[in-house]
Parts: sequence; structure tokens; C-alpha cells
Amino acid sequence: MAQLKAQWAFQADTIATGRGFESTPLVIDGVIYLTGANGNAWAIDARTGRQFWRFRYPNAPDLTAGATYPVNRGFAALGNQLFMVTLDAHVLSLDMRTGAVLWNEVLEDYKNGYAATPAPLVVKDKVIVGSSGGENPTRGFIQAFDAKTGKKLWRFYTIPGPGEKGSETWPSSEAAIRGGAAAWVTGSYDPELNLVYYGTGNPNPDYYGEERAGDNLYTCSIVALDADTGQLKWHYQFTPHDTHDWDSNHVYVLGDVPIGGQTRKAVMVANRNGFFYVLDRATGKLLLAKPFTDTKWAREIGPDGRPIVLNPDGVKDCLPDFWGGTNFMPPSYDPVSKLFFVTARETCVTYFAVKPEIKIGQVSVGGGVRRVADRIFDYGALRAIDPSTGERKWELRYTTPSLAGVMSTASGLVFAGDNEGNFTAVDARTGKPLWHYPTGTSIWGAAATTFMLDGKQYVLIPSGTTLVAFALG
Repeated sequence: MAQLKAQWAFQADTIATGRGFESTPLVIDGVIYLTGANGNAWAIDARTGRQFWRFRYPNAPDLTAGATYPVNRGFAALGNQLFMVTLDAHVLSLDMRTGAVLWNEVLEDYKNGYAATPAPLVVKDKVIVGSSGGENPTRGFIQAFDAKTGKKLWRFYTIPGPGEKGSETWPSSEAAIRGGAAAWVTGSYDPELNLVYYGTGNPNPDYYGEERAGDNLYTCSIVALDADTGQLKWHYQFTPHDTHDWDSNHVYVLGDVPIGGQTRKAVMVANRNGFFYVLDRATGKLLLAKPFTDTKWAREIGPDGRPIVLNPDGVKDCLPDFWGGTNFMPPSYDPVSKLFFVTARETCVTYFAVKPEIKIGQVSVGGGVRRVADRIFDYGALRAIDPSTGERKWELRYTTPSLAGVMSTASGLVFAGDNEGNFTAVDARTGKPLWHYPTGTSIWGAAATTFMLDGKQYVLIPSGTTLVAFALG
């Protein structure tokens, strides 16, 4: 590990927007494809960091939801096409060789509070994208496009319409139709089952729940959809009637997990509500749920699959903040050691609710959070979890809560980052730090990428508006 050295750094001439790069780069045939804030994207020489081409998307000047978090979380690729989304809720196909636009389709009307931020998911000949804008009174959805033409193929609404299954969990169609449940993180795909798995976000208003009585499906859930038709096969709701902005917009990890003496084809997730879950990915059956943080909000899941809230009427309890026990940053699973690695956050706040004024295209969160005064410190940690039992095997503690992603390798290493900008490699078995590099900027949302080129193994990490490449030797 001592031989892992910085090779080059690519610095984007864009404003960091407080967070910088949140995308995980694609590396194809010696070229890195990377998206950044405010509609920027690049093709970069993987050997030298030299720019091949740059793309700038002309966002609408009167953005609604897209102005709140002007980020982009990456490309998808198929053949010679790249696919990305925009802050004014368009989906684009670019020519991989030149950056020229091949097609440009409207996902939804941004003036109604919609945006798009996730990396698209390519499944066969389809490009699948979820909507963003859950802090606005919108109706979330997941949409499939034809990769060649951009034609819209199917749409699944994450808020059921009147009379549809799940609509009974809303007090009225008016509350439901603006109920949120944005799908702003890239889904996962199981080719054997032909299912895509997407997480959904908070109900709207975020903190004010008095006028949306009920579980509010399919908010704060995982939905499994038929990739060809968009038909819902199953769902599981992690946080019914959420009033804490605990989106379930996570990276859902597929793997074979030994549970109860047999190997199960599972989908795993460390959730914003502080619990680690293992579900059967064919049926959605809950196989395991254990806290992976020290939250006192709830410590077990009941037979009905719902968290058993320790003090349902208490408004002054110490709860995880709105970033949650973890967030959208990618975790990682090592199928050899059978350990799940995740960035955990230990925080303490109280919540308050205020009835908001609902206006189309405007934020309507309905409250906020207050830090607990006698809480001396919050912190973050890289944690290894045994998905067979939910037991924590080790942790590497960080000074402050982090939103950096995690990458594990076949050689038994785990690469992670922290809020202070440290990029670290640890032993996957023990959590012992082996190497670190101070990037100088908080690592936020993205995980490392590794690839082989010219017989040399590289590791990339986005940090702020800089992409740094490392290699052995």
C-alpha cells in the first residue's frame, strides 16, 4: 500500500456548490466519463487526466427543485452512447466520442417542482431514470426510455393514483398527488429475475404529517419493478408515515447471503432510519433487520415489518438528523469475506413541524431540526456488518459525520473517505488503516473507482471539484 501514489489530478473549473463531484466515474477503453454540477460533463484521458471533450448543458434560468441541489450523479453508457439527466428534468443521450447530443427528451416539467439528478440505469435497450424534487409538492415516478430514440416506454408512479393499491394509505387524492416519493438515486438490476430495485424518498411535506395521515405508500420504500413493463412486483416500506426526511434513496446491493443455514438471493441496504435490512430479492420477504447505528429512535423491527418506535409521542428525543444513519453514498459488499461496508453517521437532533403553504414549484418541507444542546459531539464511522446476523464486526471512526462512499476490492481492501477530505484504505478483515491521502476537500456522495490500464491498477476518487488518480508503483 505504501506504493500507491498520486498520478494526476483533473480540476474542473466549476463552482463546487458546497459539495462538488457526487458522481462515480465510468471508465471505458482508457477514457473516463464524468459528470459534475450544473450540467457539466467531461471525457478525460485515464492515463494523464487530459480533457478530450467537455459538455455544458444550458439549464433553464428559472429552475425550481434543480436550484436547491445543483448536482449530477453520473453517466450511464450503452454502445457509443452516454446518458445523463439535467436539473430542468431532461434526459440526454450524448455521443461518447464527441460529446454531441444525440437526443434530448423531457422527463417532466421543471416548473412544477421537478428535477433530475441520478445516474440513469441502462437495462437491455432501456434507459431508466427516477425523478428528483421530493421537497416540492410533486408526484414521484420512475421512467423508462428507448436507448436509441429516447421514446418513452413506461412510467411507474411512486405515489399511487385514486383507487390503485396503496392509495388507501393517504387521506385524500389531493394529499397523495403531491406526496413526494422522488426516486433520486440510481437503481439496481437483477438480470435473472429481470427486476429493477429503486428506493423512494420522503413524503411531502417532509416534517408536517398532520394532513397526510397513514403510511403514505410508496414513500421511504424499496420498489421492485419488472424491467420490461414497469409493473410493481413487490415493495417494502422502511419508515411508514415518515416525518424526519428519512428517504430510502440508497444504493441497493444484490448478493448471495447465508441466513438460517441456507444461501439466499438477497437485496441489502443500510437505511437512513438507522437499520440494516436484508430482503429476499424475488419476493421482498424480510430476512433480517438490525440497527447498524446507536439510534434510540427504534431498536427492533416488529413481526409486521414496521419499526417499533420507542417513544412515539416524544418530540424531544435524540433522533438521527435528516441526513440519517447513512445516505445516498454507495456502500459495498465483499462476497468472499461476506461483509457489508457502509459509512454510518451518529447524530442527535429534535424535529419540529410547521404547517407549510403549498405552492406548485416551491419547496414545502413543513418544519426542520434543532441540534441537541448537550450533545458534545457527533461522529461518523466506516462500519463492517455481517449481513447474515446484522452484527458489527469493526469500525473506523471519523471525527465528524461523513457522506463519502465505500469501495471494496478482491484483494481484501476497503477504500473510503471522510468529511475532512481523507481518502483511506483499510484492511477489510480488521478495519486497520493501511494508507491515506489528504485530498484537501470533503469527499461527498461518491465512492472510489478502480480499473486496470496498461497492466497498472488505478484508483480514482472525486473530491470537491477535483478527480484524483492513484496507481501502484
